[in-house]
Amino acid sequence: MVDQSFILENTAVIAPPHVPEIALHLADEAHDLWHRTEEELGEIGLPPPFWAFAWAGGQGLARYVLDNPQVVRGLRVLDFASGSGLVAIAAAKSGARKVVAADIDPIAAHAVSLNASANGVSLVFTGDDLIGTDGDWDVVLAGDVFYDKQFADRLVPWFTQLKERGATVLVGDPGRSYLPKQGLEAVATYQVPVTRVLEDSEVKQTTVWRLA
Repeated sequence: MVDQSFILENTAVIAPPHVPEIALHLADEAHDLWHRTEEELGEIGLPPPFWAFAWAGGQGLARYVLDNPQVVRGLRVLDFASGSGLVAIAAAKSGARKVVAADIDPIAAHAVSLNASANGVSLVFTGDDLIGTDGDWDVVLAGDVFYDKQFADRLVPWFTQLKERGATVLVGDPGRSYLPKQGLEAVATYQVPVTRVLEDSEVKQTTVWRLA
């Protein structure tokens, strides 16, 4: 059974380059987890460790929240597909009243807990699939979620429904293939340093979009 000890053994505490205010337990070249393929992880029963990396979309969205704390201050916030908890931590640091970090990967629960503690913030974690639900959130944050067509097709109507009832929906995206082509307003653009192991370049132009 994977627990916090697995994360501690396979990561180091690292500040993502675009969000140096936040420290996360992340995989790097010194750890076996970094070098294992998705197939190798599947053989030992582990889903892809999205929680072990600071993805460009999440870094850009976290940067925007930290630089614009009024977006979340005093509000109820959902960080959807939270992974490491980076964006949720940024919201908590920016004064959100309550932050829910949601991710269906059970290992992410341990990662988010460790990372929240490392940054001195309090988060609520849920492993439920929240698509189609409404937790009365004021703000919904989603970093790097439009990488898969089937997933995107489920997200767009849900995000639209939340926006139409009054929630602010913000998406951080570095040019993924299935980002919607309409209904979005750009609010910030960043050049985010990333690793060539994960991406096709060392810097990804990342835009924060608001559903309009």
